[in-house]
Amino acid sequence: MERSNCQQLEEVEGFGFNGLITQQQPSNHQNPTLLFPELPIDNDSSLISLDIGGTLVKVVYLVRENKKCMTSCSDGAIECHTLDGTLHFVKFETKFLNQWIQFLHSQRLCFVGENSDVQPTGFHKNMTIKATGGGAYKYADIFRDRLDITFDIVDEIASTVAGANFLLQKIDQEAFTHISGKKTYVNIDHCDLFPYLLVNVGSGVSIIKVTGNKKFKRVTGTQFGGGTIFGFASLLTNCQSYDELLEISQQGDNRALDLTVGDIYGDTGYPEHSLSASAIASCFGKVNGNKKLSGYKAEDMAASLLRNFTYLIAQISYLVAAPLGIKRICFGGSYIRGHASTMDNISYGLNFWSKGQVAAVFLQHEGFLGAVGALLNYKKIDLNILVPHKLTAYDSSRLSDVGEEFHGKLEERVEDRHNREVERLKAELDRIQNDKATLVKKLKNLESKLSKLCGSCSKLCSSC
Repeated sequence: MERSNCQQLEEVEGFGFNGLITQQQPSNHQNPTLLFPELPIDNDSSLISLDIGGTLVKVVYLVRENKKCMTSCSDGAIECHTLDGTLHFVKFETKFLNQWIQFLHSQRLCFVGENSDVQPTGFHKNMTIKATGGGAYKYADIFRDRLDITFDIVDEIASTVAGANFLLQKIDQEAFTHISGKKTYVNIDHCDLFPYLLVNVGSGVSIIKVTGNKKFKRVTGTQFGGGTIFGFASLLTNCQSYDELLEISQQGDNRALDLTVGDIYGDTGYPEHSLSASAIASCFGKVNGNKKLSGYKAEDMAASLLRNFTYLIAQISYLVAAPLGIKRICFGGSYIRGHASTMDNISYGLNFWSKGQVAAVFLQHEGFLGAVGALLNYKKIDLNILVPHKLTAYDSSRLSDVGEEFHGKLEERVEDRHNREVERLKAELDRIQNDKATLVKKLKNLESKLSKLCGSCSKLCSSC
C-alpha cells in the first residue's frame, strides 16, 4: 500500500465537523501518545480499534512507519521489515458518530484491519476492524453499508481488563495517585499486580475483580454512573456537556444544597462516631419546597452532584473490595476525565471508608481501556514484543519509590502516606481543641445560670 496516496492518521487530531470535537492530546496530557520502536510487521498499514459507548466513542490507532533492516540468521544476513509505531488516542460524543464517519470517508485516512484489499480510493475493501462496547452492535450496519467496514466485536469487559493489564504491566508511568491536588506516579511491581479491583466509571459503573491476564470476574456494578450525573445536570443546570458540568462545578459550593452533620448537631459535629461538622449527612438535604429551582445556583448544584457521585463510587468500591480482601483499587473510565476534583474526591472517600488502608489508583489512559484491549486482539500484534520506547508527555522525575505494604507493593510513597496521616491528625487535633473550647464556653454559661437560680423556686426569676 502506498502511503503517499492518502493522508496520515495524525490529521484526525483536533478536527471539527458540525460540532464534533475530538481530543488526541489534551492540555493536561492525560492521554499521551505511546511510541513503540522496531516491531516486526507484515505490512505498513495502520491498525485502528473502536470502543463505542452510550455517551462517548473512544478510538485508538497505531500509526506505523515501515523501515528496512538487516538481520542475521543461519544462512547469513537477510532483509526484514521493522516498525516504529505511535499509538494515538481520540474520543468524541457518540451522537456525532455519523459526522465522524463522513469525515473518515472524505479524508481517505489510511488504516486497515484484517483480511482487506486496497481499493482505488485509498480505503480497504471488505475491511474488518476490532470494535467493542454496546455501540459495536448498534452501529455495525452503518459502518458496513457506508464504509464497507465489518466489526470484529470483542467482549467489552474482556477488552477493558486486557487494556488495563497491558497499560499497568507495560507502561512504567501509567498509574498514579491524586491526593489534595497532588499527582504522584506510582510504580507497581508487574509481578505483584494481581489481584486488583478495576472500577470502570462510564455511563454506568462496572466493578471487576482481576486476578490475572484473561482472569477476571465482574463482581457487580451500579446504574448510578457518569451518565446519571450528566442527566441530572442537564435537567438542573442546562449543561450541554459533561466537561461543562466539571467546569462549573469548580465555581460552586455543595454546602448550599447538601445537609451536613454540623447543620444537625452544630459546630461540634458528632465526635462520638468520628463525624465532623463538615461531613455530608444528606445529599441535596437542604432543598425544600420553599425555594424554586431558579433560586439555586447552577454552580452549586453541579458541585453537589459531582461530590456526592464521586463519594458514592468510592464507598461502593471499598464495600466490594473489603470482603474480597483486595487492597488495590484502580479507577478507569471516561467519566473520570483526568479531572482533579473528581480524583481528589474518590481518593478522600476511599481513604475515609478504608481508614487509610487503601489508596485510589488512577490510569493515564483511563478512558481508553476498552479500545486498547480491542486493539490488542489483532493477530498482527505480539504482546511479548510490544514494549513502548517512551511516553510523550510524562515527567519521569515524579516517579515514586516502591516498597512493601499491605498488598505486595506500595500504592504511594511511605513518606507521602505518613505526611498525609500527619495532616489528618493535625486537623483532628484542631477540631478537638475547637470542640473543647466550645464545651468550656457552654459549661461556664451553665455555671453562671446555676449561680443565679432562685433558692425558693429553683428558677431564674426576679421575684417569687
